[in-house]
Amino acid sequence: MEKIEHIGIAVKDIEASNELFGALFGKKHYKTEAVESEGVITSFFKNGPNKIELLQATNEDSPIAKFIEKKGEGIHHIAFAVANIEKEIARLKGEGFKMIHEKPKKGADNKLIAFLHPKATNGVLIELCQEIDS
Repeated sequence: MEKIEHIGIAVKDIEASNELFGALFGKKHYKTEAVESEGVITSFFKNGPNKIELLQATNEDSPIAKFIEKKGEGIHHIAFAVANIEKEIARLKGEGFKMIHEKPKKGADNKLIAFLHPKATNGVLIELCQEIDS
């Protein structure tokens, strides 16, 4: 793993949260994107070299809706950048980690993504992210 790519925060209202985090960081979000396969709308902020991703559910069956129902709004996941997501999945599986996604899929912000199961990582949901070549 190369670095923390972003921290994902589950929110109920992305517009209100954009205002809140915009005031916190002193700047507006730079990107909003719907990811239909995950049932979310995302919004990204840059804060120095770091990124924050806000996630709002678009339907009651989405993982974000279920997360908020159980735990409320808050930190949902930590994403790490990887050079080769398929090799990293294989390495982690070889180390005994359980994956939610055995194969990478397209996510927000021009990334291939895969999640590790939080039961394998002390309750922390970990996302792997690989930049998609343009």
